[in-house]
Amino acid sequence: MYSTLIFLHSLTRWFVVISLIYAIYRAYTGFKSQRPFSKADNSVRHWTATIAHVQLIIGILVYTQSPSIKYFWKHSKEALQNWDVTFYSLVHALIMLLAIVVLTIGSAKAKRMEPDSEKFKTMLLWFFIAFILIFIAIPWPFSPLSNRPYFR
Repeated sequence: MYSTLIFLHSLTRWFVVISLIYAIYRAYTGFKSQRPFSKADNSVRHWTATIAHVQLIIGILVYTQSPSIKYFWKHSKEALQNWDVTFYSLVHALIMLLAIVVLTIGSAKAKRMEPDSEKFKTMLLWFFIAFILIFIAIPWPFSPLSNRPYFR
């Protein structure tokens, strides 16, 4: 089960990244061109947040099943000496949780904003901050924090 969850978590990361990039692009172009906030824009906002929430749920399941996390919570003093274990137990989990909170707040605020230019501006700002947090916390193969292959 754990290996399946890791694979799903790894795969869904791409949906999160791609949907965020697309949502940021739509928010930027909508704001710059002063176009109306359409149903399609609202769907992109909604589905980007939904995909991120699905990834969060998968991540929580991975967290509860991970042998490294279980080791960390049983042997915290020794585990803190191992950066890889500490990264996934604390850093990755907390930054990603913060990113999802930022994304959710941005989505909710954008939904309620008036006029349309403020919807785009709000979505652009909050989704971009969430994207930066997510990008930092993903264990890319080139990341100095912790690295994993593009797919596991």
